[in-house]
Amino acid sequence: MAKICPITKKGSLMAGGYSNATRATQFNPTGKVRKYPNLQKKKIYIPELKKSITLTISTRAIKTINKNGAFRTLKKAGII
Repeated sequence: MAKICPITKKGSLMAGGYSNATRATQFNPTGKVRKYPNLQKKKIYIPELKKSITLTISTRAIKTINKNGAFRTLKKAGII
């Protein structure tokens, strides 16, 4: 499964922080954690092309498709 959304270009991020004890004493640093985007496998019907395609896209991209339409959004992203 792809880890990057082809529409919004969202990918994983490295995250991490320091606990308050670490800030005070500079001992016991916290580790880094990889955060992944919320990707969903979605079958999208494109009425202009009279066909459907299956994509792994982020939930933000699903909202964009619902707002602007499938054909316009996918054409702008360069998928079709």
